[in-house]
Amino acid sequence: MSSQDIPEENLPAEQDHAHGAVGIADEENPFADPGLPPHEHRIQDIDERAAKRSERVVALLFTVSMLATIGFIVAYLAIPNDKQIFVFPIGHISAMNFALGLTLGVALFCIGAGAVHWARTLMSDEEIADDRHAIEAPSDVRAKVHADFRQGAKESALGRRKLIRNTMFGALALVPLSGVMLLGGLGPAPGTKLRHTMWAKGKRLVNMNTNQPLRPEDVVVGSLTFAKPDGLEEHSEEFQTEIAKAALMIVRLQPGNIKDKRELEWSHEGIVAYSKICTHVGCPISLYEQQTHHVLCPCHQSTFDLSDGARVIFGPAGHALPQLRIGVDSEGYLQALGDFEEPVGPAFWERG
Repeated sequence: MSSQDIPEENLPAEQDHAHGAVGIADEENPFADPGLPPHEHRIQDIDERAAKRSERVVALLFTVSMLATIGFIVAYLAIPNDKQIFVFPIGHISAMNFALGLTLGVALFCIGAGAVHWARTLMSDEEIADDRHAIEAPSDVRAKVHADFRQGAKESALGRRKLIRNTMFGALALVPLSGVMLLGGLGPAPGTKLRHTMWAKGKRLVNMNTNQPLRPEDVVVGSLTFAKPDGLEEHSEEFQTEIAKAALMIVRLQPGNIKDKRELEWSHEGIVAYSKICTHVGCPISLYEQQTHHVLCPCHQSTFDLSDGARVIFGPAGHALPQLRIGVDSEGYLQALGDFEEPVGPAFWERG
C-alpha cells in the first residue's frame, strides 16, 4: 500500500529537507545537485494498526530468538556427544552439533531480522541531507550530534513501544549464554592429572617394541630402550593419554660414569630410567649419543646429559628430565619404585 492510496489529509505534514537550490548540469558544473526524490510515506506512518502489526512481528522475532537460545542450552545439556542422526542431504552427523548450530543460527538471525524490520517499518523514514563539513568537531557540531542522538532515540519509540523494548532486551540478554555454555566444551578441569602418571611402586617396565617385561640383562651398556608401564595396552582407550606422560627412556651406563649422586641411587646396576617427554614443548626424545651420554630432542635440539641427572646442556628446555626410581622384583624383572617425583613434560603455570 503506497502513500498515494491514502487521503491527503491523513498524510503527515511535509518538511523541507532539500539540499538547497536544485542545480542543472552544464559544462561548468557537470555534477549539479539533483535534489531529493519525492518522499513516499510507509503504511506504518499513517496507520497505527499497521504499526502495531509491525511491532508484534518484531516482538515475535525477538521472542523466537529467546526460545532458540533456551533450545541451545537444552540441546547442549541433554543430547549425548556420540549421538548421530541422518539429515538429508548432508548424511549422518552429530546430533548435538546440528542442534547447537541450528538453534544458535536461529537466535542470531531473529535478532538481526527483528532489528532490520524495526528500522524499516517503525523508525523514522525521512530523508535528511546535511552539508559536508570539516573533519574537526567544533562544539556546535558536538551539540548537534547529541541532539540528533536524542531525536533518534525519541523517533525509535523505544520508550513507547514497551513490547519491543522488553523482548529485545530479553533476546540480547539470553544470546550471550550460548557462548557461556560452549565453555563447557573445553572439557573438565585437569585437576592433578598432569602431576601423576601410571607409574607406581611394583609396576614392571615393559619393552615398547616386544611388549615383554624387561630384565637387567636385556639392557646392555650403550643401548637405548623405550618402556611403558605394565598393564598399559595400545588398544586401550586411555593409551594415548597415559603414554604421553608415562613414556620411559632406559639407558645403561657404567656406574662409574654417573656423576649425579641421586641418579646413581635411583638406578639399578647402571640402568637409569628417565622420562621420554622433552621439558620444552613435550616432543618425544629419541636420539642418544653413546660416547657423551647425551640425548637430543629432534624438535628444537634441547640436549640433556644422562650421566649428570639429565640436566639441560643446550637448547630451550627449561629443566632436567624427571628420573624414575627403579629396582628389581622377586622374579628379577625391572620395576618402578614409585611415580616420578615431579610432573613430566613442559612446565605449566600452576606447577609447583
